Amino acid sequence: MTFDYDLFVIGAGSGGVRASRIASSLGARVAVAEEYRVGGTCVIRGCVPKKLMVYASHFAEDFELARGFGWSVGETSFDWKTFIARKDAEIDRLNGLYIKTLEGAGVEIIDGRATVTGPNSVRVGEREITAKTILVATGGWPHMPDVPGIEHAISSNEAFHLEEQPEHIVVVGGGYIAVEFAGIFHGMGSNVSLLYRSEQILRGFDDDLRDRLNTEMRRKGIDVRTDTNITKIEKLERGVRLTLTDGSTMDADAVMYATGRVPNTKGLGLESSGVALGKGGAIKVDKYSKTNVDSIYAVGDVTDRVALTPVAIKEGHAFALTVFGGTPMAAEHDAIPTAVFSQPPIGTVGLSEADAKEKYGDVTVYTSDFKPMKHTIGGSDERAFAKLIVDKASDRVVGAHMIGADAAEIIQGIGIAVKAGLTKAQFDATVAVHPSSAEEFVLMRTPRAD
Repeated sequence: MTFDYDLFVIGAGSGGVRASRIASSLGARVAVAEEYRVGGTCVIRGCVPKKLMVYASHFAEDFELARGFGWSVGETSFDWKTFIARKDAEIDRLNGLYIKTLEGAGVEIIDGRATVTGPNSVRVGEREITAKTILVATGGWPHMPDVPGIEHAISSNEAFHLEEQPEHIVVVGGGYIAVEFAGIFHGMGSNVSLLYRSEQILRGFDDDLRDRLNTEMRRKGIDVRTDTNITKIEKLERGVRLTLTDGSTMDADAVMYATGRVPNTKGLGLESSGVALGKGGAIKVDKYSKTNVDSIYAVGDVTDRVALTPVAIKEGHAFALTVFGGTPMAAEHDAIPTAVFSQPPIGTVGLSEADAKEKYGDVTVYTSDFKPMKHTIGGSDERAFAKLIVDKASDRVVGAHMIGADAAEIIQGIGIAVKAGLTKAQFDATVAVHPSSAEEFVLMRTPRAD
């Protein structure tokens, strides 16, 4: 049978773009359909614009630190509209680069929403298209819970495009998106309340990091309320009124939900085409990203394996090599370095202390609690914390964690060591880069007392 394309990709995000480009370079005829903008969640309404917002929000603290170093800092102010315009211009530039990359690789870009109509067919508008292989890479979408008045709330999607900066914003959630946006709005000058239904923020992260971030956020002036949720949202003439689980009310200019993301599979025609879906609509795949339908594959957040942009890119690349390169390759999902661009930021790789104890039983824990040099005369009370978790039987470092300035940058190098399975003795044998915060990872010698 002759097909219109060797590969048809639904979704031009990070995973879809990488898979398209590599497959085309291997000689495949490739088309990719995108209903919004090329670049996907990360580039358009995710990690890239969010990181720009983190940079913008941190200048308030930087100005204060500068005084301690002898700088005379004059009157400062933040203009939301100016920043948003600059941010949008950068996203437009990146969107254009992604389009050029695909076109330069010989990939055809089709504007519109694609749905799967069979094992080898998709529909875009009124056009029916056939392909030998179909790849679904439609990512995730913010989850909005069933709360009365939820239509008056926003998600992270809308937070990037607010016309006015809210004087008071309530962020609902305790994951990395929630704590990042709480820090962003606070740094820009908004009054921020963070509500989380459980007992501690950042579920799944090492407990020491969770506790320290909560403490630092409160110290900076963010109103963090755990064991608290919203039962009703009412629209006011200006802003919203929130009824909380304890019966009290809170008025705010905006309420933003960051309560997780779900695989973006609704309305794609997957079930009618025989593709098996799992919890929350996630596409079930094997280690090579193939579904139960031999001609249909899926990568990225839509599979709900590890919802991170670099992981989607790895999966997309591995898929292309497997299907079009004759080199079966499965993307690995262990020891993935992760950053949370909270304030202070977090860097983590490997197992938390609790998970390491569950897996290995007997572990040794090393910690370092210190004040970064920049803060000593800068006047900040913010401290940093580093932690290593070692499997006692093998001496391998199975977890490394840090909260504090530059943690997100530092953890990349540590991630290589953990992924390579280096031992604590090899960490100890490494010469420290002095003076730096990163050197703490090779200077921890005394195990924690317990």
